[in-house]
Amino acid sequence: MPTALDPIKLPDWAWERAEVRQALRARDIGAVFRHVQQYAGASQSRIAAAAGMTQARVNEIINGRREVTRLDVYERIADGLHMPDDARHLLGLAASREKRTGGAAFDLAAFPEVVRVYAAQNSAAEEIQQQAREAQELDVLAVRGLGLIGLDDSLLRACLPREQGGKGVRVRVLLLDPDSDALTRRAAEIGESAESLARGVRLTEARLRELLAAYCDIQVYRYRMLPTWRLIRTDDAMFVSAFDSGWEGHESATYKVMETPHGPLFRGFRRMFDAVIDVAQRTV
Repeated sequence: MPTALDPIKLPDWAWERAEVRQALRARDIGAVFRHVQQYAGASQSRIAAAAGMTQARVNEIINGRREVTRLDVYERIADGLHMPDDARHLLGLAASREKRTGGAAFDLAAFPEVVRVYAAQNSAAEEIQQQAREAQELDVLAVRGLGLIGLDDSLLRACLPREQGGKGVRVRVLLLDPDSDALTRRAAEIGESAESLARGVRLTEARLRELLAAYCDIQVYRYRMLPTWRLIRTDDAMFVSAFDSGWEGHESATYKVMETPHGPLFRGFRRMFDAVIDVAQRTV
């Protein structure tokens, strides 16, 4: 059994949980301590020892009778809980490496938006589906999007009504316009006929209209630019891969990018998605 002096170490995935990130962003230390109890099995006495507090003070914070407001206390808590740099940023603190290094270049870990890299989208499928089940918003930028229409394993299952196993998620889908020059060029890049690629887009669009439009808040758009990024966003997590000549987006390495206060990648990709929506044609 762990003693009060044993260090506290949460698994990496726990710091990526939406509720933990929200508690950090709100500087709700009581909620942070409760999550530490949940995910690390730490007692109040272990948390107190790690954070340099008394057990009574930790109890007051957990039960909402006292708040933490001092920067030095936040620093002490972050150090004691071995928070990764991404968690420190959400709490409004400098990354641990930022405190030790300087210069024009930065260690990548000081800006940990990219929290995981998968060899291909298939490797990330389970995590993407889990994130989609817990999300309130789902954005998808694809070419033909055929993976969206198999509901048993689809990302869109979460947007079905609750009585059908969903939760009514708001969904926006961008598909390549089947009548665009960009589709013809993309088809040539992957060695497929333009007719075949266009049929795939229209099939997805038709099935989304038929199966989902009556059940959830779904919007489908056609865009006309050459596909570069394949993007799936679930609230504050984003899975990004690239289209290139000779391979499909799902064959590319897939990067999990998390929203952070200081990082430009998540905000940049989301801004790009919204910009494409603005000039796209809505079809569903």
